[in-house]
Amino acid sequence: MLGVVNLDKPVGPTSHDMVGLLRRLTGTRRIGHAGTLDPLASGVLPVLVGAATRFSEELTGGRKRYDAVVRLGQASATDDAEGPIRPGPGPAPDEAAVRVAIPAFVGTLTQRPPAFSARKSGGRTAHRAARAGAPLDVPSRTVMVDAIEVIGFEAGDGWLDVRLDVRCGPGTYIRSIARDLGEMLGCGGHLAALCRTEAAGLRVEDAHTPQALEGLAAAGRLAEAVRPVAELLTLAPLALDADQARRFRHGSLVALPGETPAGRHAVFEEGQLLGVGSVTAGRLRPEKVLAAGDEG
Repeated sequence: MLGVVNLDKPVGPTSHDMVGLLRRLTGTRRIGHAGTLDPLASGVLPVLVGAATRFSEELTGGRKRYDAVVRLGQASATDDAEGPIRPGPGPAPDEAAVRVAIPAFVGTLTQRPPAFSARKSGGRTAHRAARAGAPLDVPSRTVMVDAIEVIGFEAGDGWLDVRLDVRCGPGTYIRSIARDLGEMLGCGGHLAALCRTEAAGLRVEDAHTPQALEGLAAAGRLAEAVRPVAELLTLAPLALDADQARRFRHGSLVALPGETPAGRHAVFEEGQLLGVGSVTAGRLRPEKVLAAGDEG
């Protein structure tokens, strides 16, 4: 079995728990995922089955979309609802102030990762160091946020929930946006809820719940939930003839017509994915090659 399962991860389990589920249902150990979701987050988790794990980098690196609820007026040590939660330094803002502040978080941003994250520094993981009382100084990084739309507001006792539709590039921490929005408004803020609605070309509306996958497996129909990885690769396609494909499969350079665009390509023979390669000066260099029988 080779391909990608669009899994609708519920709140609670880890992404690794979902990998374990697919290992059990498929009977194969070769399972991975493209883009971790925290236990408190739900939504699209692309689960890679079989040789599709070779393309984790390509599927993780695409654009993503989130439905996020930011709670202003309360801060959190973890920048999310895991807490502990504490009152913010100032009162919750009004809706107009939030709308004025949001555009500052669209575009190319230098973002400080949460103290409790999977980022590593000096061989140590940030969330483990933070729980041990010695948080790491994890360097900031540049991320791209394409758009943020305010969907609605809900006010409570000393807090204001802001629901946002966020479209962004890989590596963006929505928790950091929530924290930084609260800091900008002087009231504190954290991520109260998060659903990933799009990732790797997959949408949450089309995702399979764990219970649905269990049912398909019990009926011997699990393959219906597995999409060909070739459908989700956003690299420019490159078709080879039989002789070129043979050379590519053996890891050899392949001479191409001079007009072939340079850059990385998804490589095919007669519609079958062979792998990924990079073209420079009319020569294709294999980077990732599927074994015979794994093409899809």
